Amino acid sequence: MRLCIPTDTNRGLDAPISAHFGSAPYFTLVDSDSGAAEVVANRYAHHAPGTCEAAKGLPAHGVGAVVCLSLGRRAFAGLRKIGVDVFVTDAGYAGAATEAFRAGRVRALTTEEACQGGRHAG
Repeated sequence: MRLCIPTDTNRGLDAPISAHFGSAPYFTLVDSDSGAAEVVANRYAHHAPGTCEAAKGLPAHGVGAVVCLSLGRRAFAGLRKIGVDVFVTDAGYAGAATEAFRAGRVRALTTEEACQGGRHAG
């Protein structure tokens, strides 16, 4: 499965995970089977709270799941609408998040847990 991990830098698996999915400057895309990583810029990174459109670019990259620290409700709904699963991790880096996903140490985010209006609890 192709994972999308929001990251603060373009350092691939060594990139720190961004605290905010929608405004993350980069998405590290990882094949969960092979571990191959690709970094793409988040062209929707600059937006007002509550208007996240970052999910729009993911289908073109074949993303099946997002692994993040937290996520707003609109972003969560947008991802679910396009069939992308969302998982939460406490890993600090993209590589560690990938390993956590492979080992089943991530959990599915629920609608009730999704943050509101850009006030991410982490």
